Amino acid sequence: MIKLQEIQIGNYIQAEYEGKFWEGEVVGIQKDQKLVQIQTIVQDFWFEPEHLHPIPLTVDTLLDLNFTTRMNEDGSTKYSKGPFRIVTPVSNDLSHFEMWYREDRRHNPQIKYLHELQNQYYDMTKVHLTKELV
Repeated sequence: MIKLQEIQIGNYIQAEYEGKFWEGEVVGIQKDQKLVQIQTIVQDFWFEPEHLHPIPLTVDTLLDLNFTTRMNEDGSTKYSKGPFRIVTPVSNDLSHFEMWYREDRRHNPQIKYLHELQNQYYDMTKVHLTKELV
């Protein structure tokens, strides 16, 4: 379950309905009624927070968001999207990393889920982190 105050428009999360999980984008929030509107490949639907689940942050998730990857000589890996950077000390291990955008550097920000990365990315860049159609 995700806390309602963590959810922002544009976040990608999983919604559960009748035991099935659908990945979708948050397109609406009604905080007074505690409902979140998720757009999935099937349709838009309103969900209560107890039916919303985070998407784990993985290397594949970064690649889906069109990050580029570069292996460094010291064994670290750099993931880039424009001037935004994520560097992991160990290849393919996102348990500890450093990220920066221009002069804003964050060391080991404790991000485990995609929506957390999206929120930090927006906080740093003032641009939504979205999947781009290629």
